[in-house]
Order: sequence, then C-alpha cells, then structure tokens
Amino acid sequence: MSAFRPRGPRNVMPKSAEEIDELVRKMRGEQQRPENYREKSLKLHGWICAKCGREFELSNLHLLTVHHKDGNHNYNPPDGSNWENLCVYCHDDEHSRTILADYLEGKDKR
Repeated sequence: MSAFRPRGPRNVMPKSAEEIDELVRKMRGEQQRPENYREKSLKLHGWICAKCGREFELSNLHLLTVHHKDGNHNYNPPDGSNWENLCVYCHDDEHSRTILADYLEGKDKR
C-alpha cells in the first residue's frame, strides 16, 4: 500500500497579464450569461410554465426554468425564440423524453 504524497509544483509557464485578463473576462461572462437569458425569458414569456400552465410568484420563481428548444445553451437570440419557460417538473420531463427517444432510436451510447 502506497502512502499518499502531495505532488510538488509543476513546471508551468506563468501566464501573461493579457492572458490572465482574458481568462477573467471569459469567466465573468460565463457567470453572467445564464442569469441574463433567464431574466430576458421571464420578461418575454411571463412567469408561467409553457407546458402545464402553472403560474409563479416571486416566492417560488426559482422553480421556473428556461428550456432551450434546440438544446444549445449558447444560442440565445434576443427575441427569445429558442426559449420556453418550464417548471422544474416539466423541464425534467422534457429532457427525459429526449433520452428515451435517443434510446429507442438506438443512439444509446452503452
């Protein structure tokens, strides 16, 4: 049995200030992106589930999610055409249908 020993520092080239700034900009952009399109979708489509029709209030708004119709989370047109607001239950159902369809079509990766 070998004992756990922490690894020493690797010989990694330090990043330039420009590379670090670009990395920080990218990370900040990724943090802001989800809230940005969620807020836009809630304003455009209202606080209601597009599938079951459940209406939401501020106290339970965290249960209303944004579903990307084409599955691409990076495609966020400003008109909201790729979004639909779904409650967490309908959102789970929507994704489980896709998984089942892939399985039935033989696209299962197992």
